Amino acid sequence: MSAMAKKASNFKKSKTGLYVALGSTAFGAISVAKQAKLARNDNDVLRLVDAAVSAAAIVTGLAILYRELKRLGDDDVLLG
Repeated sequence: MSAMAKKASNFKKSKTGLYVALGSTAFGAISVAKQAKLARNDNDVLRLVDAAVSAAAIVTGLAILYRELKRLGDDDVLLG
């Protein structure tokens, strides 16, 4: 593994990396909300189902990121 790949892997598991992932997931949630609104206006059932499945994936992703952030916080003495 190269030094750059190792550095990127460590960033992914850091608190900053988790915050970046949470932010990007939040932007994805905005996109899904717009997609659902458009589907309701057009009465497009297939797009509405797609938006619902995407929303479920976003909720699951946020739950996983929250759990990882909580695990990182458990190691920190100052956070409790």
